[in-house]
Amino acid sequence: MVEWTEQERTIITTIFSNLDYEDVGPKALARCLIVYPWTQRYFASFGNLYNAEAIKTNPNIAAHGTKVLHGLDRAVKNLDNIKATYAELSVLHSEKLHVDPDNFKLLADCLTIVIAAKLGSAFTPETQAAFQKFLAVVVSALGRQYH
Repeated sequence: MVEWTEQERTIITTIFSNLDYEDVGPKALARCLIVYPWTQRYFASFGNLYNAEAIKTNPNIAAHGTKVLHGLDRAVKNLDNIKATYAELSVLHSEKLHVDPDNFKLLADCLTIVIAAKLGSAFTPETQAAFQKFLAVVVSALGRQYH
C-alpha cells in the first residue's frame, strides 16, 4: 500500500477538482498519439489519425481522452486502494485490448505536461512530485495484470 501525506492528498484532489476534463483529457491523449505514433495502433477504429491536426481534431480521440481522465477520478476517490480499484481495467487492457503496459507511462507523462502547462507557476516541484507519484501508482495498478 502506498502512503500518502496530507499535503499529497490535498495536491491531488485540488488538481482534479479544478480540471476541465473536456480540455485536458483530449490534449493529453492527442499528445501521446502524436509524440509516440506507435501508440496509434490501439485506436485504428477511431478514424483519421494521419497527422497531428487530424489527431487533435478527431472527436473519438477527444471523447476517449475525456473518458480516460474521468477514469482517474476513481483513483482520486480511492487513494488508499488504487490497485484494487483498477484490477478490472488492468485485465481489460491486458487480456482483451492487449495494450503494451509501457503506454500507460507514456500517457501519464503526456498528462503531466498538459497539467503543467495549465497550472503554470502553480505547478511547483512539490505539486509535480505528488502528481507524478499518483500517476506512478495508477500506472503500476493498470500494469499489474501483466506481471
